[in-house]
Amino acid sequence: MRLPGTRYQEHGWEQVRKLLGQCSLQVLARLDPVRLLEAEGDGMLAEYVDAVAQALHKSGRGDQPGNSYGDTILELALSLVYELQARPSDWGTLRAAVAGEHARMGAFWTAPGGDALLRKKFNDLYAVLRDKVDSDNYQAACGRPCSPNRMYAYRMLDTAYGEVARLLASWREHREQVGAILGRTVEAEPIEVRRLRSVADCRPEWILRWSESLERFTGAAGPLHTRSKRFAGLKDQPDKIGAMLREIGEYEALSSNRDRDWLQDASDATAWLDDYWRVLGESEGASTPGPDLILEARQDERDLVAQEAEDETPSPPDALPVLSDSLAGQVSLSPRYLQVAAAAQERGSWALRMMEGDSLPVRLAVYLKLLGPFDDSYPPEWLDPATGELPTMQQLALLDGVSLPTLRKRRDAAIARLAAAPGRDAGLEEER
Repeated sequence: MRLPGTRYQEHGWEQVRKLLGQCSLQVLARLDPVRLLEAEGDGMLAEYVDAVAQALHKSGRGDQPGNSYGDTILELALSLVYELQARPSDWGTLRAAVAGEHARMGAFWTAPGGDALLRKKFNDLYAVLRDKVDSDNYQAACGRPCSPNRMYAYRMLDTAYGEVARLLASWREHREQVGAILGRTVEAEPIEVRRLRSVADCRPEWILRWSESLERFTGAAGPLHTRSKRFAGLKDQPDKIGAMLREIGEYEALSSNRDRDWLQDASDATAWLDDYWRVLGESEGASTPGPDLILEARQDERDLVAQEAEDETPSPPDALPVLSDSLAGQVSLSPRYLQVAAAAQERGSWALRMMEGDSLPVRLAVYLKLLGPFDDSYPPEWLDPATGELPTMQQLALLDGVSLPTLRKRRDAAIARLAAAPGRDAGLEEER
């Protein structure tokens, strides 16, 4: 699977995972896993990173391509190890997992098969880190929010498409299951076999039926039909599934042209940018600012006027009235939306404790900013039934009875408090 900015979602990941697991075991044999349980375990991270980087270089493996962008297995493994050093909370999660096994089994790494269990702890660590890195890079490339859970959902859907395509291609051997997927009895070759050329052609109802059919045909529940909360929000969102499948397919089609010579286009783009910055620079020096600066100045002026007119006293966070018919119509939500959404909050959660002084719309605006309009961790009660996503900032401002600039100001203040709160990393991991 290829998505903008991602590097670890393609065929080479399995080799990256195996190489990191092997080198981690080599290093732990020298550093002694028991140190992970001791107070100095946090400080052990830098030593571990340096030792694994050396082991990767000495392994003599990893020269083969790891993705379609030219990164080798070794380069991908090294990048992920160095990323770990910048994310100490993930190291803390690993230490907690090892401590949990140790409390249950003692020094499990010395028992027969214990090295495999220890390697699995590191494999889990890097699997989570992979999705965090790729989701961050996806956001930087697209400018759209993407959580690690959403990246995981992209990969699940891509894998599910592969399984659906495999079953359709061998429909004679899997006639009954293909019928369950297509929703009809299959007597002859289904026309969908010829029409399914890429993941973009896969219909969301096929994915849902495929997942539903797995327990019947394999004995194991499908990913969309387990108790896992990862995909709870996708189960009832076929439009969301369809959009994600199309996005995967469209980018794969676009990136399949990566071998084309783009030098002329790059030259043209560079010349255009040079002209743009030259004209903008001349505009800044003249009496009339450039078009972008005019728009920015006007928007700043509007925001300032709106903020000055707004009553800055925050609305009581617990005031959750039934919306009037007119307001409910304006925001296109149920009159009892605030009450139902508030009841769906996870009581005692770290984020709720940190934002207990903020109104519900402000809290939702924080999630909208940090995780995006849709995340698998959102309760269905938070979502706008019309879009399957969180309400927009405009809707939330109307719900809070404040202007849009004021809601932004309160949201940013809440985010700043979260970022400065003690135990922030552990709290966010707990939320996820």
